[in-house]
Order: sequence, then structure tokens, then C-alpha cells
Amino acid sequence: MDCVYCEVYLFDAPYHIDRPFDYLCGDDVAVGSIVKVPFGRSNKLRMAAVVKLKESCDGDYIKPVHSVFDKSYSLSPDMISLCLFMKLHTLCSFGDAVRCLIPAGALQDVPNVKVKKTCVLTLSDEEVDSLLSAKGKAGIRSEGQRIVVEYLRSITSADMELIRALPGVSYSNISALKDKGIIKILESESLRNPYAEYARKRDQAPIVLSDAQQRAYDSIEADLLCDEARAALLFGVTGSGKTKVIMKAIDRTLAEGKSVIMLVPEIALTPQTVNIFCTRYGERVAVIHSSLSQGERFDAWRRIKRGEVDLVIGTRSAIFAPLDNIGMIVIDEEHEHTYKSESDPKYHARDIAAFRCGQSKALMLLASATPSLESFYKAKSGVYNLVPLRERYGGVRLPDAIIVDMREELRLGNTSPISDRLHKSLSEVYENDKQAILFLNRRGYSTQISCKECGEVLECPRCSVSLTYHNGAGGGKLLCHMCGYTQSVPRECPSCSADKLSFLGYGTQKLEAELNKYLPDMSVLRMDADTTGSKMSYDRLLEDFREGRADILLGTQMVAKGHDFPRVTLVGVALADTSLHVSDFRAAEKTFSLLTQVIGRAGRATDGGIAVIQTFSPKNECLLLACQQDYEKFYEGEIALRRELSYPPFCDIVYLTLTSEDEALLAREAKRLSDSVIGKLKGEYSGLPFIVFGPFEAQVYKVNEKYRMRMVIKCKLNKQSRLLFHDLLCQFSTVRNVTLSVDMNPMTV
Repeated sequence: MDCVYCEVYLFDAPYHIDRPFDYLCGDDVAVGSIVKVPFGRSNKLRMAAVVKLKESCDGDYIKPVHSVFDKSYSLSPDMISLCLFMKLHTLCSFGDAVRCLIPAGALQDVPNVKVKKTCVLTLSDEEVDSLLSAKGKAGIRSEGQRIVVEYLRSITSADMELIRALPGVSYSNISALKDKGIIKILESESLRNPYAEYARKRDQAPIVLSDAQQRAYDSIEADLLCDEARAALLFGVTGSGKTKVIMKAIDRTLAEGKSVIMLVPEIALTPQTVNIFCTRYGERVAVIHSSLSQGERFDAWRRIKRGEVDLVIGTRSAIFAPLDNIGMIVIDEEHEHTYKSESDPKYHARDIAAFRCGQSKALMLLASATPSLESFYKAKSGVYNLVPLRERYGGVRLPDAIIVDMREELRLGNTSPISDRLHKSLSEVYENDKQAILFLNRRGYSTQISCKECGEVLECPRCSVSLTYHNGAGGGKLLCHMCGYTQSVPRECPSCSADKLSFLGYGTQKLEAELNKYLPDMSVLRMDADTTGSKMSYDRLLEDFREGRADILLGTQMVAKGHDFPRVTLVGVALADTSLHVSDFRAAEKTFSLLTQVIGRAGRATDGGIAVIQTFSPKNECLLLACQQDYEKFYEGEIALRRELSYPPFCDIVYLTLTSEDEALLAREAKRLSDSVIGKLKGEYSGLPFIVFGPFEAQVYKVNEKYRMRMVIKCKLNKQSRLLFHDLLCQFSTVRNVTLSVDMNPMTV
């Protein structure tokens, strides 16, 4: 008997009804089809995905599927399994999962497809000669038309945009020639790829590995050739040549006829990585990241779906690339918090990679000089294959690190963010025709404005955070880094009307101004969220620095990791304390990682290098170990502390966050959430080991006019504990004006 019914998941179903619904279907419906179905009493058409076909179903009246989308956008069985995994693992809706897998351009009634128009000459050379020499109506009197015909005779066909760019040619000239039948205009699909130029220069020279790199590769190759899902951690000091080992593993994977996904944590790393890999692997590379236009992402997705791509490179979202026959997924700088999504679905790319590798019997290769404690713990426990690279490539020494006590600088009367030692080192860089990287994890000019009279700090009216002063050509402004609110700088205090406002702290803008003041001969490129807003701006800034158009690259986290600039002999950290003294159990881990990474940008060639670390905590063990690049000693101390205090990897942490614009309603619902959690733990979930904190105000209580209350739960995530959180989400998804979110093992506070 033929299957006449299907089960579908709606793309926009509220969480509490996010389940399969039955519909009648025809022969054009298959598992994975994207369809439109009538839903509810009004029979409003909703988009949905077919997850199952069946011969019968319960119910008196089953509505029919209304229409079916193009089959080229259908979900494969593996993609359906991944959506169901995400629904269970992250407690997202099925529709939220699908939107991760299929770009927005594919789900429109009229897909975002670009068409290229080509002008083709329809006449032979003899006919062209006759046409150009004829007089009156039989010939061509328009000079613009004559230019087009003569141009096309030399090359037969050309892109219409190129024809229109010819001097003296207008669109009416082209249109007239088309009407006369002299030319025809052909339309063809044009795939948008801003990285196409990278593939024009090719370098397929054999990869030569050092002895240490070869040992690492041999270990990885054994995992690659094993016919089962495996995971390995390539743990190499900065500058050890992890990329070479990874490229060799990619070569082997592609030679086996399999495909590869390679993730990088920052868009800023994409140009360097894409250049390296496109030069080697050519046009069969696709790039996916959030700075691409919707059309560019859609076209990259279509190339991958059609099987025209073997290697996908990108940031977090590239993990969902619709590749078949995956042989390896690489997560470079795997410790980075950017691999965890902060919006629904709140997935970690590492978890998605592990699931996809399980589906394909592939290798998940994690790489880092400073692995996350969770990953290194798994490697030490034998869950991952630990692959060490303990020496820099080519015998290059790690940079010497110098710690500068900024308290002493203040005592000596230096109030500048540039210490005497850093100033001297920068001068030496200039004298030796080298380059420097300066890192400061704060953007803007001044981080705070306060009143000397009443002590009031100027805060965002929408968020419970202070406003940051940003300097600009059109005058300064105050900006909220949480919601984007801006206002002009007041002349007097809004609270007491005193004209005694003072600007405190400093960000990258002020540091740039100080560099221009004290080192006017050195040119500075600033790289932060304020200078990289335009398309491809990362690429241009990094290329300018690589080509020597600046002496100093100054920026936030995006300059701190992954880059390889041979002429950089100095790294300066303007304030190493910014991430150290925050209420986050990962504060030491994040600080150690960031400092180790940025220090590792110096001295990557034979010239050697130094790092100058400015701090108000010069004896902090985390800073000292980062300067020594001693990850394993840092790990030993930190993992002992985590075990003692029951923090990951010895437990899981879950945030339950309630959000509302109504502060009184939020307080009531937070109490109800707490009662519900405690009641469930005493009732049907009494066997679960839970430690519950809260509810209390979130660290940033108000964001964009919405207040936030939070509960923090320590537990072990499994099917039963996830079911408890599922019940809570269903319970609160029907409450008006209050939203509950569940974030499992969040990376930010």
C-alpha cells in the first residue's frame, strides 16, 4: 500500500506545540521535503518539513499538503536527524534548527538567485561587414550600436555590464540591437563568491613536515583511516605549525574522496585561512560566515548542496554546511567562546561536529595551543586522542615576556596607557623596520563618564551598564555596547547639573590617540568593531598590515589569535587585567588563553620577539604562567580547583533566564519558576542530583528595556534532566510578556 500521509514539523510553532502534525500528501512529497501546509482554524499557510511518510494516521479530518518547494532545497535524512538532535540536545524548536541548516534565501517564495546577462552576436563576419558598410535603414547609424557590434565581433560574446561600460554605449543601444536580431541576450545563473580571486593563484607544492609535525600527523592519520567516529586534540604551542599538519590531514581526507569542514573562531581569521586553503584547493572551496551578504551565503550553500565543494571554511555556522560523505571536521582554536551560540538554538559547534562525525564515521580534529579545560580533560582521560606539538616550527624560540607593573608607572607620574618599557620597545621596532601588535580588549575612547560632584556614572537608559565615550570626526558620542543606544555628550551632569564630568578609563580609540601623540612617526591600524563594520573590512585591514602599510596593528580580540605576521617582533598588552577580575568561573582560563595567544603572535620568524604585558596584578599566577606559555601547569591548578568546587568538566551548568519589560511581573514569575523547579526536584525528578542557585538579578540586569532574572543550576545533563528543562519551557512558553530561555553550559555570564 502506498504512503498517503506524512508527519511534518512547522517552522514557526511555539515551543509547547513543537511536535509532528499529520497531513495528506501526494506522490511529490518525500521525507525531507519543504512544504506549505494549512494550519489552525484559519488554515493559514505555514512552512514545514516532512520527517516521515506513513500509510495511516489517527484523526477524522486530515488536511492535505498545500504545496511543495523545489526539491533542491529538501533536507537529507542526515539533516533531519541533526535537527532532531538539536531539538533534544539544546531544547530548541525544530524550525530554529532548520534555519541553521538552510539559509534564509532558500526559504523565500522567490529564492535570492542572481542571473548574469550575456550579449551574443548572431551574425557572421561577412554579415557584420555588410551591416557596417550598408547605408540608410539597412545599416547602423548609431555610433553606440556600431561600437557594440565591432566589440562583439572581436570576442563573440560578453557580459552585458561590460558592454554597458564601453565609452559611448547606452542601454538603448543594446536594446535596439536586440530588437533588430543582431544580438541576443542570454540569461544564466551567476554564483556570488567574494573569495573567487583567492583560487586563481595556485600552490600545490608538497607539504614538508618537521619530525615533530610528522609524528603528530601520523597519529592523526591513524584516526582518519579508522572506519569509525574518532576525536583528536592537536595540542601545539603557538607557532608550532599546526596548520601544516591540518593541511596534510585535509590532503589525505580529500584523496580518500571525502569532504572536510574547517571552522575558525573569528571572521578576522577567515581571509588568512581562505587564502592559504584556496591557493591549495582551488575552486572547490566554499566560505561561510556572517559578514557575507544573504545572497553570497545562499550561493555558497547551493554550491555545497550540488556537490561542487570538497572543503568548507568558516565560522560557527559553517558546521551546518550540507556536505555529503564528511571525512573530517576541524575546529581550529577550539577553546574560543565564539563557537557557542548565544541565541536560539544555543548550540556549541563542537557538539554539532561530534554528532555529524558520528553520522559519517569521521574524525573530529580539535586544535589549540590553549585547549578548553573540558577538551583537555577528555584528552587526558583518553576520550580524545591527545596529539602534542611541543616545539615551534623551524626551531624558532617563544618570545620573551616582560611584565610591567602599572602601579609603579602611576607612582612615577606616568598616567598614559603606554608604559615607558612599551614606549621604548615600540621605538626599537620602528628603528629596526619591524612591526608590532598591540592588544586592548576595550573599544571606544573612555570606558566611563562620571560626575566629580555627585559621583553619578552616566548609564544607558535602556540597559544597566555605563555608556562608553567614542571620539569621532563629527564630534564625540556616548554609546551603549549592549543595545547600541547613542547620545551626544552632555555639558553637565544629568543628576546634579554640575559641569564637572570626568572621562575615566581608556579603550582602543584613546590608545590610538596616545600612540599618535607619543610615537608620531609610527603608523597605526586600528581593528575593532568600530573599524570593521563594512564588508570585507577585515580582509583589507589585515592585508594592509601584512603588506607593511602600518607599523602597529592595534585592536581588540580579533588581533590576538591565529594571525601569522613574519615581521611582528613585538606584542604589547595594554591592560592584561580586563578579563581577569570578573565574576565568571572561566575568568582565569579565558585570560590565560587570550594572553598566551596574543604573546604567540610575536617572533614567528627567525628574528625572535618579545611581549610587554602591562598589568596592575603583576604577581597573579595566571599571568605569570601565560607569560611562560606553560599551559599544562595552568591546567593542573585549574582542574584541581574545578574538581573541588564542582565546576565543568565535573558537572554541567544551566542558566534559566526569565526576561520581561514588566519588572513587577518578572519578579512574580521568577518566584513561580523557583517554586516549580523545587517542586519538580522533590517530585517526579527527585532522583536527579541538582544544586540550585537563585533566582537573582542577572549580572547585567537590564538590556534594551528588558529586565532579566536568572537561576543557575549545577547538574549532569542527560535525557531525564533535559526533560525537566523541557517541561519548564513548555510551562512558561504560554505565559504572556515573559520569556524563559535555557542555556546549557554557557560561555558568557
